[in-house]
Amino acid sequence: QVQLVESGGGLVQTGGSLTLSCVASGRTFSSLVMAWFRQAPGREREFVARLSWSGGSTYYADSVKGRFIISRENAKNTVYLQMNSLKPEDTAIYYCAGSRVVTVPTSSLQYNYWGQGTQVTVSS
Repeated sequence: QVQLVESGGGLVQTGGSLTLSCVASGRTFSSLVMAWFRQAPGREREFVARLSWSGGSTYYADSVKGRFIISRENAKNTVYLQMNSLKPEDTAIYYCAGSRVVTVPTSSLQYNYWGQGTQVTVSS
């Protein structure tokens, strides 16, 4: 089993930056496709970004493209989400997710492992 623990959320003003971290337990992290999703109050969970096991391939939702960067350090079992130029509409609980095989990276159903989430609030 793989357990994921997110951290780094908080309150930030519009235009500010935050970096989220997700640490994984277990020895299989380096073989996992990792992703970030988010869920705002009253809305469905939505895809934010995905990163291949090697870190060589990324994919972003249009809403965050050019502002967010997903990266990983396999030696530290950690995946990051650097969030820049934050907007109030980025306010949500952010979840880290992982899976060995992902064919539709934007679908939450593709991911087997999930963290508990970390709250990000962007004030206007």
